Amino acid sequence: MLLTKLTALFSGTKATSDETPLRALELSCAALMFEVARSDFTIDETERESIRLLLTENFALSGEDVATVTEEAADNVDAATCLFEFTRTINDIATVDQKRQLLTMMWRVALADDALSRYEEHVIRKVADLLYLPHHDFMLAKQLAR
Repeated sequence: MLLTKLTALFSGTKATSDETPLRALELSCAALMFEVARSDFTIDETERESIRLLLTENFALSGEDVATVTEEAADNVDAATCLFEFTRTINDIATVDQKRQLLTMMWRVALADDALSRYEEHVIRKVADLLYLPHHDFMLAKQLAR
């Protein structure tokens, strides 16, 4: 699992606004996946389902938790002014391997509707830069997603 170690590490720890670091990480990852999905000006149902599936697989969330996280993440994306507020949380909490896994997840969302747009690719490239990941990791994540 992507966050097994983080779950053990942060269980019971409270961040600001009663949000655990793990929940903040889940929300940030979900928000970035939503950002990819909406970057081509439409969020396809296959992209939404891909996000739900990725959250379930990688964060071991229940169906109810996935619904809560996706709803809150979508709201956060609508209110956000830039990607930095999401990538900052990930940089503070996640390991390099977890950041790489997030890129792969983002690519899977972008490829879910079988139509990769340049806007989706641009968002993923920008996130890779903000996560301080080299171009090699960006390309490897794309290959893994396919």
